[in-house]
Amino acid sequence: MKRLWFVFCGMDLLLERLPDDTYSIPYSEEAPVELKSSIHVMSVAPLDDGTPVSTLYIDTPVTNDARYQMCGLRASFYRLSEILYLKAGKCHELLYWDRNTQYCGVCGAPMEMKTDISKRCTNCGKEVWPQLATAIIVLIHRGEEVLLVHARNFKGDFYGLVAGFVETGENLEEAVRREVMEETGLTIKNIRYFGSQPWPYPCGLMVGFNADYESGEVRLQREELNKGAWFTKDHLPTIPEKLSIARMILDDWLENS
Repeated sequence: MKRLWFVFCGMDLLLERLPDDTYSIPYSEEAPVELKSSIHVMSVAPLDDGTPVSTLYIDTPVTNDARYQMCGLRASFYRLSEILYLKAGKCHELLYWDRNTQYCGVCGAPMEMKTDISKRCTNCGKEVWPQLATAIIVLIHRGEEVLLVHARNFKGDFYGLVAGFVETGENLEEAVRREVMEETGLTIKNIRYFGSQPWPYPCGLMVGFNADYESGEVRLQREELNKGAWFTKDHLPTIPEKLSIARMILDDWLENS
């Protein structure tokens, strides 16, 4: 039976060049690469139309076949349909989970697949499932201005939104307030849910919010941020690319306020 093959080498995804010079995921009965004995092929939930899906890691990128091209997972957002990009992200998260749960965290024995998204220890029976690192991201409004920041781990010179991971024992709104206070020294109010986005870099869930400034002066947490300021629509810095929920929140502000 034909299936979609999501083949990764690190963070790079194997794409197939179609006759019209667009790209897709290889679709065939046989894998587009040699299946060595060391390769673990994982079954993934099919597409909504029932198309089967398999995913695997390879150690060496495919460079000698004109039908295929390796493409970074982020960059594939601009070459694939939204459905295939999102499925690629899910596949990468499952492969990352598989590689990091080879042995039981309780007794150290090998783990084996129980279902497509769970494993069981071969010795003590402990079961594990893929875990998500949940993070909040928030656009802070002050009148006609919004607060944008540049994090030290950003690879470009763009400005983004205040963001951080949710800690144990807190709800999402508490995480928003805490992260804003820790990173900027500001107190906020009127926290409003915007939406969420899977973020498979490597296994995150981004939960987006808007919030209003209440009080305080911006004091950046220098361990995390190296730049930050209030901006109006007419004087924006470089902002995140289209694939991120940060850009979605900003675009919504630009279009609707």
